[in-house]
Amino acid sequence: MSTEPFWRNKRLGEMSPEEWEALCDGCGKCCLVKLEDEDTGKIHYTDVACALLDAGKCRCIDYSNRQKRVSDCVTLTPENIDRVKQWMPSSCAYRLLADGKPLPQWHYLECGDRGAVHRLGKSVLGRCVNETGIEIDDLPGHIVRWPR
Repeated sequence: MSTEPFWRNKRLGEMSPEEWEALCDGCGKCCLVKLEDEDTGKIHYTDVACALLDAGKCRCIDYSNRQKRVSDCVTLTPENIDRVKQWMPSSCAYRLLADGKPLPQWHYLECGDRGAVHRLGKSVLGRCVNETGIEIDDLPGHIVRWPR
């Protein structure tokens, strides 16, 4: 049996549901509205968050029912990560591990500190607005570079 942590010695498809969920660093970037340039395919992040994101905690307020309440909410799985990872931030643990890269040192699984992601500015904490009340035509005005 390996003494290495699970994220270093297991492929994504080998992880238990608990291990899979533990990969999330709580940054909230996946909950930001993204726009795709139809001509180039480039993904642009906005500072507009899903209505279910509690921006003060970087957590979904109804995680277990999110797909029923938000029709375009995507549940990441080992089976779909390769298809959807381009929509995930470059710092996302799921994306990094799928690409054979290590977790960043500030990830709580590496440093043991769940607050590091926020203190180091790697999350949406204090940086986004809720999509409620934002008109779809106004989204291009909310494009930001910091989630990358």
